[in-house]
Amino acid sequence: MPSLPLTELIPVLQVAVGPVILVSGIGLLLLTMTNRLGRVVDRSRALANDLRHAPPQVGPRLRAQLDVLGARARILQQAIILASVSVLLAAVLVIVLFLTAILDLPAAWLIIGLFAGCMLALIGALIAFIHDLNRSLAALQLELSQDHPTGL
Repeated sequence: MPSLPLTELIPVLQVAVGPVILVSGIGLLLLTMTNRLGRVVDRSRALANDLRHAPPQVGPRLRAQLDVLGARARILQQAIILASVSVLLAAVLVIVLFLTAILDLPAAWLIIGLFAGCMLALIGALIAFIHDLNRSLAALQLELSQDHPTGL
């Protein structure tokens, strides 16, 4: 295996710091997304329990809320999967950066592809996350308008 002098390894480490910071940032985003998903799941379980014990006239309203929560859970699942793919691609990118430097391999297109894939997955995750935020606020507004039909 070729030996890379420390003076040549330092620039590689500097380049690899970017994707590592990206992994950390996306990790915090994943924490937020999984917390939101947990809240959706907990609320869904509570509503399902309420539905089992609710009078018939309340059933359609609870089912509608469960439908909204189910859709939100699927959106959050997509966001979490895309953010996880982004982290995986960033981690592979760090490894490829080191391997190409150590082995002196031409891998510019691979590095570009990994970085672009990482960013596209992150963009998709953020779009899904924004979609969930909008759905949750729309559901809240609907719920509040049902409680107070004359306005908020």
